Amino acid sequence: MAAETERGAEAPGSPAACYRELSQFAAVTRAALGAAAEGQTFLLHAECSRPDLPRRRLLRFSRHYSLWRDGDGGLAVSRAALSAEIHNQLLSQDSPTGQHRAVLSCCPRQGHELLEVWDSSGRSHSVDLTALGKHGEVYTEGRAPSPHPPPTTQVRAAQPVVPVPALCPAGLWHPLPVPGPFACLAWSRSETQLLYVAEKSWPKPQSPCPWDVPGAARPVEEDEDEEGEQFLYREDWGEALGTRSVPVLCVLDMEGSSVSVLEGVPEHLSPGQALWSPGDTGVLFVGWWHEPFRLGLSACSNRRSGIFHLDLGSGHCAHLADEADSDSARRGAGAHGGLRRALRGGTATAVLGSRQPASRAGHPAAEPHGSPEGCWELLTLQWDLLVATCSAPNRPPSLVVSALPPAGRELPLCWVPVEDTPTVPGVTWKTLTVRPPCSGQSPAAHGTQAFEALLLSPLDGAAPHPLVVCPHGGPHAVFDARWRPSMAALCRLGFAVLLVNYRGSLGFGQASISSLLSCVGVQDVEDTQLAVEQALRSEPLDPHRLALLAGSHGAFIALHLLAREPERYQACALRSPVSNLPALLGTSDIPDWRYTSLGLPYSFERVPRAEEVAAMLQRSPIAQAAQVRTPVLLCVGARDRRVSPTQALELYRVLRARGVPARLLWYPEGGHALAGVETEADVFRNCARWLLRHLGQPRRDGTAPCTHGGPAAVPAPR
Repeated sequence: MAAETERGAEAPGSPAACYRELSQFAAVTRAALGAAAEGQTFLLHAECSRPDLPRRRLLRFSRHYSLWRDGDGGLAVSRAALSAEIHNQLLSQDSPTGQHRAVLSCCPRQGHELLEVWDSSGRSHSVDLTALGKHGEVYTEGRAPSPHPPPTTQVRAAQPVVPVPALCPAGLWHPLPVPGPFACLAWSRSETQLLYVAEKSWPKPQSPCPWDVPGAARPVEEDEDEEGEQFLYREDWGEALGTRSVPVLCVLDMEGSSVSVLEGVPEHLSPGQALWSPGDTGVLFVGWWHEPFRLGLSACSNRRSGIFHLDLGSGHCAHLADEADSDSARRGAGAHGGLRRALRGGTATAVLGSRQPASRAGHPAAEPHGSPEGCWELLTLQWDLLVATCSAPNRPPSLVVSALPPAGRELPLCWVPVEDTPTVPGVTWKTLTVRPPCSGQSPAAHGTQAFEALLLSPLDGAAPHPLVVCPHGGPHAVFDARWRPSMAALCRLGFAVLLVNYRGSLGFGQASISSLLSCVGVQDVEDTQLAVEQALRSEPLDPHRLALLAGSHGAFIALHLLAREPERYQACALRSPVSNLPALLGTSDIPDWRYTSLGLPYSFERVPRAEEVAAMLQRSPIAQAAQVRTPVLLCVGARDRRVSPTQALELYRVLRARGVPARLLWYPEGGHALAGVETEADVFRNCARWLLRHLGQPRRDGTAPCTHGGPAAVPAPR
């Protein structure tokens, strides 16, 4: 790696020391409730993770608690057991009664996938799925462990989400892989069968025939039907889903320890997110159309999809939504949708969110009256009990529980802390509301509505602070008010950080989202600069020490700002930058976004026209690269399928040729998100050091911004 090794000594207050200190807080990635005696005592199982920087891996562990109702109807909590590390677990799911737990794990020696069932007596079933050979690898990306879970409750728009893909999640070094669309592990109501999704079984590649070796004999028998199949191209679902091609629905029958692949799913559909229908007579699943070819699915909830029912008796597969409902579903389904569906006792219940500012992002039922502002995420709802996490830009995630009040008394909720986390000293934050000037051409247009930005600031007397400006990626994503250790670490280093939710961000209504279409590279750029100017006028910030820090489409905005105002920003650090729009037509897994972003229609059979390519190039930062004077750091993953790393390489060469200070970090195994414990830490250290080098040391009072053991040190998590 390019930065100093973790095994080496770290100076107090260095970027590496700050990042290590603030990444020690665990995030809860999963929670499950089980009933104990007489229904008044409950067991809470929580799975947590955090980066283990010395060992350069993700540390996953479980915590167990006891909950019981007190005499006043409230809840009391106590730790039931010591924490235990989780090894080799890929998926887990408790049965409806809580008496069994299914665990999919990977055997480290053989690499085989094992599906096991555990109960109070120990392990009751163990099936080697790989040895059976009924299917390929089980899809597990839906529960991919992350030290900081991706935003699952940030969307507060009741309207369908705009039907265009997203380049990347909003955060910087925030999630590991975004939850995939296919993975599931579902118990039947009889608790005798398990439903999951796996890759279709493909013939094993044969060894090459030594026909050209002297003396070698030609095979006596030859299967002409499979000749040439070894190198046949098979489509996949793009970024972060490169091993996902043809998913199939699979069922494990525990009584016979047998696995079957369900038949009857139409060939033009890829199934996922499966559940048992009432009575275990069928399977409900989400099906994605994949004809005539697949487009990138990660972070792209707009892909055409529908909800289907497969009858296990007749083998008939029915589409449960008519064309109008299907259109809404394919625009709103997935991680970015405003519509949430849950099966409760065989009844489908739709839960619609209402628009909330980013500072209150979270599930509406999980936001108690009078609670501190921040981000609330609902982990599970069982019986009348809710389990959630809450965090803020200066407060790591805390685990809380609450009981639903009787009907008619929904608010306020009384939350009981399970694992409480202290506020990080030295960091404060607020929400800025930015109102664009009214356009003279269309004074009534929705494009003039307000947007927001989150400002994180060091809490000390060293103002004015240098400002790091961060427009999010997407572009249809959002910076919600959650805990981000990298942003808090920048504050501890003495920087103020501005997270800009320009118009087009999620959570502010469909009108805001639609306003960005055809205005990419113009409106988003102007909004970001408008937020910067307002922050400089209203806050104690240094206008002569400004920097840009962004990824993907956020980097696209940053590059435009560098070209528009070459003397305004003193440093820039970018991840997976978009710089040349027409070059992405043949290299990105979402070529449709290139057209949609400019307001052009897209169809599968479309080929680019000269005037369209010219329009894309005109909106591309690479066309204005000659105006850039600011030192630029570029961080890219060689395996990026969303934005080719050659985008950064082309920009790097142009900047170097023009004498602009530029540095390129190339991560051989990195994807678009540059995820992974070691990669994320290295990217942060390099970006922070780049900012310090070109903006100068923020502190003026001579004190260290991040120390260990002193008054400003962060309290260690329990």
